[in-house]
Order: sequence, then structure tokens, then C-alpha cells
Amino acid sequence: MTVVFWKELADHFSSRRFMILLIIIILSGLWATYATGQAIRQNTDTIPPQYAFLLLLTSSGETLFSLATFLGFFGPLVGITLGFDSISGEYARGTLSRVLSQPIYRDSLINGKFLAGLTTVAVLWGSILLLVIGLGITLLGFAPNGEEIWRMLIFTTVGIFYVGFWLALAMLFSLVFQKTVTAALASIAVWLFLTLFVSVFSSAISGMIVPDATTPEAIARRSDVENVIDRISPSTLFSESVGILLNPAARVFGMALQSQAEGILPTPLALGQSLNLIWPHLTTMFALVAVCFGISYIIFMRAEIRAS
Repeated sequence: MTVVFWKELADHFSSRRFMILLIIIILSGLWATYATGQAIRQNTDTIPPQYAFLLLLTSSGETLFSLATFLGFFGPLVGITLGFDSISGEYARGTLSRVLSQPIYRDSLINGKFLAGLTTVAVLWGSILLLVIGLGITLLGFAPNGEEIWRMLIFTTVGIFYVGFWLALAMLFSLVFQKTVTAALASIAVWLFLTLFVSVFSSAISGMIVPDATTPEAIARRSDVENVIDRISPSTLFSESVGILLNPAARVFGMALQSQAEGILPTPLALGQSLNLIWPHLTTMFALVAVCFGISYIIFMRAEIRAS
């Protein structure tokens, strides 16, 4: 597995399509971070310094999107790019049977490919985090505190699992369809549906379940139903997790009634309390990664591979 891992890792970092996508994501993210940092420097009186580095990730400043939003939308493309031809490309080139004719077990092959892709994703997210911290120190003139570093590290871990789901899904489609183009189109179709169209269906279904939303209670109930349906999408799980993790003042998901907020002190939550709120989201994303890769593992171990 170690041989397969290092070979796949070298292929990923030498791939032109991955390098192009990596450059686009890093440059766009740095531009968003720089614009947000400039806005924070101009409003230092109204922004507490203990949350300045978190705002570099969540605030849009003068741009159309924040760095966290940008990574949440385009991050899946990295996973799809790494995984859609991981197995189907071997089938197309006729090299899979040659590789397995060597003293390499099937489980070592698929495990090495998946771990190499996940390591590539981890390097990407870690590099973005280091760039944000370095650029933030340059723009703001001070370093992040301990809690900010921990929140950003957990944000990086959440992002790795999030993109890891799309990597595992793309590998699954690569095994099921065994054609590179079909696997890529299926992965992109699922990404677009779960990212863009789930919210449309959730709004329609919540309107059917709660048709008369004229009272605050009915509006809150419709919002709850809509949130439950939205959480089918990993993008929603990621955005809600990031919203709580990178905003210590956030306490609820979605809409809250005024009666529910009475008696609550407007103090930021500790890191442990924020993790308690998003723990179901984190376990769900981890389970999605494990299920997708587990199905791929079973299919690959049972597949009939003939020499071409």
C-alpha cells in the first residue's frame, strides 16, 4: 500500500488539471482574505481582536463571498478531480490487470489510492490555512490566539472530511461506471443537485407541510422542516458546522424565536460548547465518507478483472 500511496500522491501533484484547480482556489481564496483583512483594518474599533482571524474566513468584506463559502462551494471539485478516474482510468488504459498481477493486493491498491487523495486534500487545506494565518499576521499586525488556532484547525479537519466525501463518491462512480467521462458527469451532477437544488426542494416541501406560515411559531416550524431536508446535502452540513465553529457568538441553526432567546447572555461560546452543537454534523460527514468508501471497497474486492 505504501508503494501505491506514494505513486498516486506523485501523480496528483504532477497532474495539470489538479494544479490548475489548486492555483485558482488558492488565488481566489487569498484575494478574498486580503479584501477582508483590509476591511478589518479599517474597522478595528468595532471588531474585537480575539475574533479577527475567524473573520478572515467568514467575512466577505468587499467581495461577493467569504473564504469559507468559496471553499464550501468549490472544494468538492477538488475531490471529484482526484477521484473520478482513479479506477476507471486504470480500466481505460488497461493497466489495472497488470498492476494486480504484481505482488500488490486489491485492498492495498484501493486503500493506497484513497489515502493518497485524502492526503492531497489535507495538504491543500493545510496550505490555505497557513497562508491565511501568514497573510492575516501581515495585514493585522498580531498573531491569532490559542482558541482561534484551535477553531481554524478543526475547520481544516471538517473541510478534509467534507472534500473526502466527494473523493469517496467520485471513486465509487469510477468503479460503478468504469468510464472516465461517465464517472465525472455523474459526480458533477450529484454535486450540483446537492449544492444548488436541494434547497429548492426543501422550500417546496416545507411549504406543503406548513402551508400557513403567518404566525412566528409556524414560520419557525417551516424553517425547521426546511433545515432538516437541507441537511441531506453535505454542503449544508459543512456550512452549518463552519457557521457555528468560526462564529463563537452563534448558538442555533437557522431561525430562533424571540422567546427562545430570552435570558441568554450575549457572550461567546467556548470551543467545547460549539463542538457540542456541531458534533452530529461532524459524525454524519465522517459516516458519509466511511459508507461511500466502504461500498467502493466491497465492489472493487468482488469485481472481475480480466487482462485486456
